[in-house]
Amino acid sequence: MQTILGAGGTIGSDLAKELAAYTDKIRLVSRNPKKVNESDELYTADLGDPTAVEEAIKGSEVVYITVGFEYLIKVWRDKWPPLIKAVIAACKKHNAKLVFFDNVYLYDSAAVGHFTENSPINPPSKKGKVRAEIANMIMDEVKAGTLTALIARAADFYGPNNQKSVLIETIYKNLKNGKKPTLIVSDKYKHSYTYTPDAAKATALLGNTPDAYGQVWHLPTDKNALTGKQWVELFAKEMGKDPKYMVLSSFMIGLIGLFVPFMKELHEMLYQYDRDYYFDSTKFEKRFNFTPTSYEEGAKAVVATG
Repeated sequence: MQTILGAGGTIGSDLAKELAAYTDKIRLVSRNPKKVNESDELYTADLGDPTAVEEAIKGSEVVYITVGFEYLIKVWRDKWPPLIKAVIAACKKHNAKLVFFDNVYLYDSAAVGHFTENSPINPPSKKGKVRAEIANMIMDEVKAGTLTALIARAADFYGPNNQKSVLIETIYKNLKNGKKPTLIVSDKYKHSYTYTPDAAKATALLGNTPDAYGQVWHLPTDKNALTGKQWVELFAKEMGKDPKYMVLSSFMIGLIGLFVPFMKELHEMLYQYDRDYYFDSTKFEKRFNFTPTSYEEGAKAVVATG
């Protein structure tokens, strides 16, 4: 049995599709799980309840965490550490391997221009400190030999049917709705984005590769990072739209944040937008001979799915 905790989101749904290549025993766990494959086992659970977490994990060989909590620091502080603690305890009790789907928030701000698996952990944001805490909880158990786990880390992501991507929300959806795309802080800096179907395929592969455990892996991401202006032009060309756009300054984002909670929460992450942001997935690509989907192909797929 391979179990996905937080199966209702974009990553969880795509991951369920990919896991079907490895097993026909897939358990989808969330508040309101829905089948992705015909043979999926649905398990309704409140992941804030440690007892429910243990019951959901019981009988699992591999457990994947693809949970996406609300983008609020208070929620992250309240919910992430207890969940990870409960998952670790259940995996140890039931001898299950753990795959944690992570982001780059824990890295030092100086690493933004070239993230690797060896970039220093020194989060400059409140959310980053939460991510560092939970990643360390997992890897400390790995180092102690008490847990078999790996961390699969993605850059900011985009892809078809994606509801939690800044790129999709600010560029693609604005173009689709006849509005000007909005860029954060600047239009001149390059920014890597991980394509969600690639991330899911790679996460499934890692979870089913015994010697991948005990490590951090950057999920495959096109190395040809684009500037904000180029991202707008790419989607506008594919959609036959006018590539005019506007740039939201740090001051404007702060002002909007007084009325829009997401923008308020985004403000502390602006250090990822005021310089080049490059995510290096060379380690994974070489180990698995994997070529990431190009941004051109990814944009076409996003537009094709509407």
